[in-house]
Amino acid sequence: METSRPLQILRDIAAVTVVAIFMFPIFWWALTSIKPISAVFDKDRVNFFDFVPTIINYGVTLFGMSRSQLAIDQGLGMGVGGEAAYDSRQSIMESVIISLGSTAITLVIAVLAAYAVSRMMFKGRNSYLNWVLGQRFMPPIAILVPLVTIYKTVGMRDTDNLYAGYFGLMMIYALMNLPIAVLLMKSFLDDVPKDVDEAAMIDGATRFQTFRKIVLPMVKGGIAASAVLVFIFCWTEFLLSLFLTTEIRTVPVKIQTFVTSTGNEWGFIAALGTAAMIPGFIFILLVQKNLVRGLTLGSLKE
Repeated sequence: METSRPLQILRDIAAVTVVAIFMFPIFWWALTSIKPISAVFDKDRVNFFDFVPTIINYGVTLFGMSRSQLAIDQGLGMGVGGEAAYDSRQSIMESVIISLGSTAITLVIAVLAAYAVSRMMFKGRNSYLNWVLGQRFMPPIAILVPLVTIYKTVGMRDTDNLYAGYFGLMMIYALMNLPIAVLLMKSFLDDVPKDVDEAAMIDGATRFQTFRKIVLPMVKGGIAASAVLVFIFCWTEFLLSLFLTTEIRTVPVKIQTFVTSTGNEWGFIAALGTAAMIPGFIFILLVQKNLVRGLTLGSLKE
């Protein structure tokens, strides 16, 4: 007992250290978001806390407020103009619409596919699962050029039709996230005994009725976890959104416009980036138990 306690303390210290290392960039990002320009570009030293916090960066990017007026109100000088270029409300709305739409499409297809794979035995089943998983290994850059050509040919660029641009981005995000969603949902459906299906069908229920009324309510936690993971992947995707759309600017694409030839607006970048991380943190905290179990593909049991 005496020898195990020091080891436990060392493990705890190591765990806290690792978490602190990974969390420090996020902490620094959030700290930068409330710094005035003078503190961000302090050439003499790294400024941790020796500054007066400001909400200018959040006010301009999230609420479309006047950068100059906010600076005057807080006694930080006259400030500079150009607040319209940093107003990110439209980008946030576009990201929400695309991410929610793509998540819904992905889940509808993934739940049906996962149920079929979980319940039906067929030749080449394992090979099929490996193929599904293999699709996730393909980097988006590998299909970018043909994808842009296809989208332009069929008129799914937002320059041709804004609604087609929304739908096109939703569909490509759904295709990207289907493999992980199918495998996640399969892990949850495998935890539901097949005897439940058989008992329901013996009582007269059809296969679809069994799936909809019996099985789905039993894996709602898994559906929520899969939805959160897919939403985060859609919310943070940058490359495809950058090249497949012109009028539509999701949050990651909007952030890169703050990098200009005259300098980087680090305060605005940090404010929008920090705000964009908050929904993901909240959703993960709500479904963390199911998410961890799903990512281990059913190896952890409640």
